[in-house]
Amino acid sequence: MTQGAGLGPVVRTATLRDFRVPPYAQVPVQSETPSYEHVLDHPGNAVPDDELPEGYTPTERDLPVVNRREDTVQVTVEPVETEAPAPDGLGPLYVVGDVHGYLDELVAALGEQGLIDDEGHWSAGTARLWFLGDFTDRGPDGIGVIDLVMRLSAEAAAAGGYCKALMGNHELLLIGAKRFGDTPVNSGAGTATFQAAWLLNGGQKNDMDRLQDVHLQWMARLDAVVEEDGHLLLHSDTTAYLEYGTTIADVNDKVHEILNRNDADECWDLFRKFTKRFAFRDEDGPQAVRDLLAAYGGGRIVHGHSPIPYLLGQVGTEDAADGQGGSSAVVEGPHVYADGLAIAMDGGVTMAGKLLVCRLPLHG
Repeated sequence: MTQGAGLGPVVRTATLRDFRVPPYAQVPVQSETPSYEHVLDHPGNAVPDDELPEGYTPTERDLPVVNRREDTVQVTVEPVETEAPAPDGLGPLYVVGDVHGYLDELVAALGEQGLIDDEGHWSAGTARLWFLGDFTDRGPDGIGVIDLVMRLSAEAAAAGGYCKALMGNHELLLIGAKRFGDTPVNSGAGTATFQAAWLLNGGQKNDMDRLQDVHLQWMARLDAVVEEDGHLLLHSDTTAYLEYGTTIADVNDKVHEILNRNDADECWDLFRKFTKRFAFRDEDGPQAVRDLLAAYGGGRIVHGHSPIPYLLGQVGTEDAADGQGGSSAVVEGPHVYADGLAIAMDGGVTMAGKLLVCRLPLHG
């Protein structure tokens, strides 16, 4: 079942350098919603308003096609009604699903939740904001998204709150494409390269051209798993995390250790495992969630990675993201499933869905 987002302030991110934001991926906004396109500054956004950035390419889709609703176990559950007290006097908790380079949609969604003001700055005080990973690829301005998140992190910390992010499989892919390029890796099914995989999964030349050491260092330090207020936050709906440690600290340390060793085959294996999906969807899904919760804590998993339209079997292709057609998927909010133990946050922005920014616990 699809759950609506909770009430709460809107999040807004800032950037590291001063450039105007073009409305090339502008999402229609209600008249009462303030426009942010004239106030956001991003290093990679100095392009004409009437054209996409150079190197913007459509995505070669790699998600499995799910056409039957019976493929998804849907369970009606009541939303969480009680809210755990925030630690150390911190404010409410928010999560953001996969952004995939759709900067304008992110700005609009953060604004709708009141996390940023009309000037594009953090306005949520002591609130806590977690991004669930996948900032780049497929959409037109992944580097602009990363710059925005980095700046919001600084502004939120100065206000007594925080803005943090988790490692997604596309962060691993971009790091690998930059570090290893066309170096052959053992994919388990023949020879592959990070560069080829990055392009196949929607890598944008415009992002690679603007990728700097500061972005790589920031991505390489991201954690893979965190627990907040009884919610286990991670990017991918897979049990592969269990292969990297029996505690949250162990998993995060192991991921950082692998990235620091800079071994192409080892990094590829990490990327490949974090790309797995749908572990929580079918009849064995609730037990898979329980296995992760038993190891790492929390009462519910909140994840991105697998678009809600795919989990619901509502759409068979992502052609809409390439401007080639429409989508039958209607995403109004997070998808609660696996006996109410899992919350999916990827609203399918790459397939004309919705970029989700929601307060936890869910209300209404």
